[in-house]
Amino acid sequence: MVLELLMIAGVCVLAVPALVLGISGLTRRSGHYSSAAGADRASLVLLVTIRLIAVLLVLALSAITLVSTIGAMIRDVELHGLVAVFFVADLLLAVLVLLTFGRRDRRRARRRATPAAR
Repeated sequence: MVLELLMIAGVCVLAVPALVLGISGLTRRSGHYSSAAGADRASLVLLVTIRLIAVLLVLALSAITLVSTIGAMIRDVELHGLVAVFFVADLLLAVLVLLTFGRRDRRRARRRATPAAR
């Protein structure tokens, strides 16, 4: 019972925010890609495709984990061992999404208050 509650809490605390931030950062471009060259466009399409696959995997693993753990708690049955593997894979992918394209953009540095220093 405690393990199931920890798994539900882990998915809700880490994987769900990773999904939200990952979807918002899916098509975000960094300064390295320009739309001028065809090769840059192809690499951007590949990058967005890989990001989409990662977000879809997090979504699928989160859904499987939540449905299995809640169902096991309701029916009062033992949780299958593969659900724990899915839970760990879900957390690892969520961390990957959060650390790569799920981050928010950094704020730009503020200008100095006095124009004399310019």
